[in-house]
Formats: sequence, C-alpha cells, structure tokens
Amino acid sequence: MRPAAAYADLPTFAAHLRNLFDPEQGNKKYVLLYAYNGTGKTRLSMAFKDIGKQGDARDTLYFNAFTEDLFSWDNDLDGDADRKLKLNKASRFFDGLASLELDNRIRPLLQRYADFDFVIDAREDSGDWNVRFSRVLTMTAEDGGTHTETLDNIKVSRGEENIFIWCFFLAIVELAIDGAEAYQWVRYVYVDDPISSLDEHNAIAVANHLAKLLKREDNGLQTVVSSHHTLFFNVLWNEFGRNNKKVERLFLAKNDNAYLVRETGDTPFFHHVALLAELQKAADSGNLYTYHFNMLRAVLEKTASFHGFPGFSSCIEKDRDDPDGILHTRLINVMSHGNYSLFEPTEMVPENKEYFRRILNDFRVRFPFNPELFAEELQQANAQ
Repeated sequence: MRPAAAYADLPTFAAHLRNLFDPEQGNKKYVLLYAYNGTGKTRLSMAFKDIGKQGDARDTLYFNAFTEDLFSWDNDLDGDADRKLKLNKASRFFDGLASLELDNRIRPLLQRYADFDFVIDAREDSGDWNVRFSRVLTMTAEDGGTHTETLDNIKVSRGEENIFIWCFFLAIVELAIDGAEAYQWVRYVYVDDPISSLDEHNAIAVANHLAKLLKREDNGLQTVVSSHHTLFFNVLWNEFGRNNKKVERLFLAKNDNAYLVRETGDTPFFHHVALLAELQKAADSGNLYTYHFNMLRAVLEKTASFHGFPGFSSCIEKDRDDPDGILHTRLINVMSHGNYSLFEPTEMVPENKEYFRRILNDFRVRFPFNPELFAEELQQANAQ
C-alpha cells in the first residue's frame, strides 16, 4: 500500500481525482472516498465540479447538500391547502424535465423506499415548476368496513423529501447513461452522502441500488462517491469487487496543514466488528430500534457462512427452556422482515430489547472477537 499523500487544499485534490480518470494516468472509472464529517467532502465535490466549468459548459452531474437547495417548499400559509415543492428551473439539473417524462422514471425508483405519490408540473408555459404530493390511506368505517382515501397536496416529511430528491437524481443519472440529448454534457457523476436520513438496513439497499446502476455495461460515465457512513461505504466497496482495477478506494483526512489521502487497502474497515460495536453501543444505551434486528441478522448470517453452518440460527445460543433455539430464531426472522417505516424507526418494546441483548451477548461469548480490535472499533463508533 502506498503511503499517504498530502494535498495543500481541496481544489488540488479535486484535480488529482480528475487525473485518476485520465486514461494516460489513473485510468479509473470509479472513485470511492471515505471521510469523516467536517473533513470537507461537500466542498470537495464543488471543487471537482468547478474545474469542469468552462464558460457556460459543465461536465459534472452532482448530488450533495446544494442539490437539495434546488427544491424549496411553498406551504401555502394563507390557504393551508395547496402545498407544493418548487423547483429551481434555472438549474441545468432540470434540463430534461419538460420533455422527457421524468416522472415515469422517478416513480419506480421511489416505490422502493416510500408509499407516497407525486405529480410534476413542468409545463413550458408555467411560471413556476413544482411537485405536488399525495398519499392513499386506508380508512375504517363505523361498520368495520374499509375504504381508501387519497390525500392531495400533502407536505411530506423531511426524510421523505430527501429520498424523493435522491430518486429524482437517480432518474437523471439514468438519462445521462442512456445518452439523452438534454444530459449529453454529463461526463462525471459525483455523489456525496446520499443516505443521511436512512437507517442501517436501507443504507444497504441504497448502496446496492446505486452500485447496480453505475455498473451497467452501457455506462460510460466516470463516478466519485464520497461518504462518512461506514456501512454505506463498505457495501459499495464490496459491490464493485475486490479485484476491480477500475476502482480507486481512498480515505481522506485533514490535519492542521494539509489534506491527507491514502488507500483503504483490501479491507477498508473491520465492518463486522464495527457493526457489532454499534449494536453493543445501542444495547448498552437502551436506544434499540427494530432495524437493529436487521443488523444483528446480517452479522449472524456472515458468521454462519464463515464457520460453515447451514443458517444463522446455528450461531444463536440455546436457552434451557428453548433447546432448539426456536424462539430466538423466530424473533429475528419476524423482526428483520417487518415492514418498518424508513424514516420513523420504531423503538423495540422492553421485552424485545431484553431478548436482543441476550442474543447479542451470548453471540459475543460464543464467537469471541479480538478484544483489542473490538475496543478500537468501539472507540471509533463512540467518537463518531
């Protein structure tokens, strides 16, 4: 592994990232960049974008905190009835909106993560472009029967808004990959931390979906993905493949004088240890939510596979009153497959918290990890 390289500022490092895509230099297609919050990831994405600005020309389609600013709410404070999300039609981000039926591309993406619908008004003769949201609710009548009602012009939550914008972005990336005329200016895609509002389970889903899109055989775009989210980064790292020579995997840090960049190596993080540290931290604090069962199941399945067991239940310690482990296995099965809200995680009931702690603690006793490694990862989890 090469030693860490130092860069005086972010524009200098952004230029280096572009050089990695040069066939005569790095010849890479993807760059995965891990950095802690506060290091300057968003500023780096803008520095990368700015290098490609030549007059009115652009070459980078990016997703970061500034992308979200292209959408703003009109809450209809006077009438309190016509709430809509306004779009900044001056941005090139929306170049194909009026002619490419973008809503038909966004909707199947959004349905992976949310239960609301939308209508985009981007008529050429419209003064403002906007999005109105709706949701279908099942209502119970007095006689016990049910019917559905559609609530129009609703204001979605901040998390739901974020996932809508993310799906909007993915639809545009698809158009750019497909060679749509409105997005033929796109040469690079830069994604910075798209999953701040998602729980651990859905961070995996978003990473898998993004990797699948970027790995399309007909994708001629070159991409940087930066994140502070360990799980998201590791899933992408694995999705692109250990031996993929087209991928550069980097860790970015900052000291008083420079930005330090080094390769992550073959195993960027002890992910299973980091995940266990996060689970133990949640168990100790009592802040246990249903999605923690998804995380625990993932650890159990990987451990079972490594040790050659037929299933994750083999890694669960059996109680005296449950010698076959049926209760705990069934609990994990049910809790890790529930239809839980993406943006409003459900806290476990006290009884399930106790079961969770027991399963986790028994697992750590039965499959002991190096205490020094675990302590180091626990310290990092606490520091973050």
